Amino acid sequence: MIQTSGVIICLGYILGLLFTAVPGSGVWILVLGIVCAVFLRRGAKPQRLLQKSANDVVSNSLLLTPLPRVWLIAGLVGLLASFYFQWRVPQPTATDISKFVSSDSNNQEQLVIVRGEVASNPRLTRSQRGQFWLQVSQLDEVRNQKDTKETQKGASGKLYVTVPILKATGLHPGQEIAVTGVLYKPKAASNPGAFDFKKYLEREGTFAGLMGRQINILDEEEQWGWWQIRERIVRSQVMGLDIPEGPLVSAMVLGSKAVDLPYDIRDLFVQAGLAHALAASGFQTSLILSVILQLTKRAKKVTQVSLGALALIIFLSLTGFQPAVLRAVIMGFAALVGLALDRKVKQLGSLLLAATILLVFNPLWIWDLGFQLSFLATLGLVVSVPAITSFLGWIPPAIASLISVPLAATIWTLPLQLFVFGVVPAYSLLLNIITTPLISIISIGGIISAMFALILSGAGSFVAGFLHYPTDWLIKLVEIFSQLPGNSLIVGSISTWQLLAIYGLVFLVWLVNWWQKRWWFAGLMAIGLVLFPAWHSASTLSRVTVLEAGAEPVVVVQDRGTVTLINSGDEGTGRFTILPFLQQQGVNQIDWAIATDFQRNNNDAWLEVLQRLAIKNFYAYATNKENSLADQAIPQILQKQKGIYQLLPVGQTINLGSTVAQLINEQPMMQLQMLGQSWLLVGDVEPKEVERIMKAGGWPSPQVLWCNAESLKDLVMMLKPQVAIASSGSLESTVLSELSKTSTKVFVTAQDGAIQWMPNGEFESFTQVSESKSSVL
Repeated sequence: MIQTSGVIICLGYILGLLFTAVPGSGVWILVLGIVCAVFLRRGAKPQRLLQKSANDVVSNSLLLTPLPRVWLIAGLVGLLASFYFQWRVPQPTATDISKFVSSDSNNQEQLVIVRGEVASNPRLTRSQRGQFWLQVSQLDEVRNQKDTKETQKGASGKLYVTVPILKATGLHPGQEIAVTGVLYKPKAASNPGAFDFKKYLEREGTFAGLMGRQINILDEEEQWGWWQIRERIVRSQVMGLDIPEGPLVSAMVLGSKAVDLPYDIRDLFVQAGLAHALAASGFQTSLILSVILQLTKRAKKVTQVSLGALALIIFLSLTGFQPAVLRAVIMGFAALVGLALDRKVKQLGSLLLAATILLVFNPLWIWDLGFQLSFLATLGLVVSVPAITSFLGWIPPAIASLISVPLAATIWTLPLQLFVFGVVPAYSLLLNIITTPLISIISIGGIISAMFALILSGAGSFVAGFLHYPTDWLIKLVEIFSQLPGNSLIVGSISTWQLLAIYGLVFLVWLVNWWQKRWWFAGLMAIGLVLFPAWHSASTLSRVTVLEAGAEPVVVVQDRGTVTLINSGDEGTGRFTILPFLQQQGVNQIDWAIATDFQRNNNDAWLEVLQRLAIKNFYAYATNKENSLADQAIPQILQKQKGIYQLLPVGQTINLGSTVAQLINEQPMMQLQMLGQSWLLVGDVEPKEVERIMKAGGWPSPQVLWCNAESLKDLVMMLKPQVAIASSGSLESTVLSELSKTSTKVFVTAQDGAIQWMPNGEFESFTQVSESKSSVL
């Protein structure tokens, strides 16, 4: 039995880690512990607040108020947890490989040879390159490509390596290799909602990347590792099922992090709300234990516990030490201990114990999204499934279980998903209910197939072949639901106060009897907390955002519920820049889109945008006589979406409410009037030609100028705008010094990130706003 004091101390430790996001961090937990020690004494009666759940999850010991010293100890533990967290934050050492990355803007010419040990199996990136982690041991710097002289340096640390996919084929953990390539520092997120590559690497203890060109294998000897067993299982199942069914079954057994699952299948399941099916966790663990205990039910308890523990260790080693799997394995061991002692294990207590153990092992996991979702989903299953099943007592128990499990997990994880992604998979609950039998069959069959594959690869393939139809049906169901209208409801990322308020309501319904009887009222309040602020923001917000998108100006105009998108950037910009920003803003459709092809390479990202968002009105300036395949596909997609496509001649004006646009010439130059402010977007045009065109057309000087970095100085001196925004590139210090003497405020998106402006407000860079928020938090 977990005593109340132990629960309080564990919660104090976890809260201490959570409060690392707040100024003062653990000090607040210490203050809270002192307050509780003073005001909560043993005579208090918390029974009125805490309610015992139907399956007796909440222990009687939780209804006892601990001694004051327990609160003080918990507060002190929370304070120490905040210091422990800071101590465990990875920092580059003096010999870390990141220390050798040149700060020179021409560092792409610095060729190096990095030696080290492969630390992971290669994976395919979205850019079709092989990626793996390298434990660095030595750096050889090639000073001149004509001169073969090398400078050897001792180096350490972990490196994120990408190479051409054929170069990565055959690599495995433990190999000693030398990679020739270019070192670089990872970039932080430069646009709202974008993926922060720098933070991702820092969480992995990595501070540099290597764009590899060539690999030399130094150690041909193959060392044994769990990767060999994992590879044998995956190969066997792929032989029996082909692609994509084979990798999908392997991912459902071993987890997507242990299997290189194709991105189209991964994205399909994530978009439909079935990402959990690809994560090895509690379902597989409980399934393995159930099979082991059922097969050994006539054996002694020592045998049952030993075989169960061995199975859990093997499963953990095969899947990799992921937080969700570790949590499930620890709870599995708790169940085995209960079996050995003939005592019923309280799931809530074992969940809290698992969380504490894992966070002592790695406190940084407190901010790992997979860790958070895993524990919230499990908490929902423990505390909410019994109540939901009881409420659904009027339907058969089997059907009630199919509904209650995904519903409970959704209730506890959806607020966090909204906070991070801002998207609600509209049909997720229904799809989970329908696919649960298929997922169970595939998981059981996949585990059996894996066991046979360890004995004989052909036998594993034969068994996996029986899973063809269930796996094919699962993929088709996910595809059907993903193509339904409104399959993803974009509400925008909720704020921290909304997240805390919604989880406050969830906890009240769990713990307080009054709220349990009025759960529907709490549900309406939670929905209102999400929808009302989103509606109010969309209906009142007027803002112009210039995204950091390379050499082409990508502008988003939000004006009281309407959205205008100007240009889409090159390939990848739609998926990684535009869509994440619009998703964060809660944009479900684009009212007006203007395509100008500033880069004149027909390699834009409009198709990436149209795959996820509908466009009501699409205007394309005819600057290129040759139509690309994308230009031909856009009208067809718009026709399916019942949108309007118009091809406009150069010089025609477009009136889009608060935005008026006109492409002045084909080179190109574009005049804009946005929210009462005049803008001029200049492409690859000589400054003298810009001056001639402006004078010939009688155009006034713009208030805001966008141009490339090379033309910035001349155009600012000529046009004298209030604000100038330069695209990618770097400005020399002499140029910056001269521009600082003018009245023009200068931004460079490559350094400042996205630039945003609101009427009656100042222009702000995304990096400036991010740094301000970080200093507050």
